[in-house]
Amino acid sequence: MTVCVHLCRGNFKSAWVAEGGYEPVAEVLFNDLQVDGYFLEYDDARSGDFSPLRFVPPGKTVVLGLVTTKLGELESKEDLKRKIDDAARLLPLDQLCLSPQCGFSSTVHGNQIAREAQAAKLRLVVETAQEVWGGV
Repeated sequence: MTVCVHLCRGNFKSAWVAEGGYEPVAEVLFNDLQVDGYFLEYDDARSGDFSPLRFVPPGKTVVLGLVTTKLGELESKEDLKRKIDDAARLLPLDQLCLSPQCGFSSTVHGNQIAREAQAAKLRLVVETAQEVWGGV
């Protein structure tokens, strides 16, 4: 079984409740927490930069939540690839993955994003991941 943890900053009706980079907790989080991977929110500036990834040891995976689930505007594939390249300067590409930053609905209230936009974002994640890491 693979055990991962998602560090959520809030996802209620397209709102968030916390901000700040991972730096203050990175060393302990990545080295002392006995999990296989981390789903980290990196969809906007409130999440900080990738520098805390330098503390991730070999064998652990970081899923970069680069695609927001709060807004319908589609991210640029080129921007996603650039951000993945930036993260790969600190952590090998084979320890990185791509995903939305959170679920599209953490509560029954949902986020303010149309179903079609959600589907487009998921297609973007799949297409980008296939181009970056290869795949079926």
